[in-house]
Amino acid sequence: MHAVWVELEVLPGKLARFKAAIAANAEATVRDEPGCVYFDVIELDAERQRYAFYEVYRDRDAFTVEHRGAPHYAAWKTAVDDTVVPGSQTITEGARLFGFAL
Repeated sequence: MHAVWVELEVLPGKLARFKAAIAANAEATVRDEPGCVYFDVIELDAERQRYAFYEVYRDRDAFTVEHRGAPHYAAWKTAVDDTVVPGSQTITEGARLFGFAL
């Protein structure tokens, strides 16, 4: 399994557009991409409008090829250009070792 952690900050006045765009991207990713196992959106700091995503994919190709090549990802990238503070987005990737759930 391949895990991805993304952190970013939303531009002032763009929160509603950001939330709609990431919700559409996350929903389509889970629904349309067989290689996506999990996609979580996390509010890190409401006041500073900082958010994170935790995504799990079958393997790295499911993320880099399938996900990044999907039409909904292209729409998401357009929304990023309009809603995210330039330079605030960081992406960390790695092999998922294990996970636990209730």
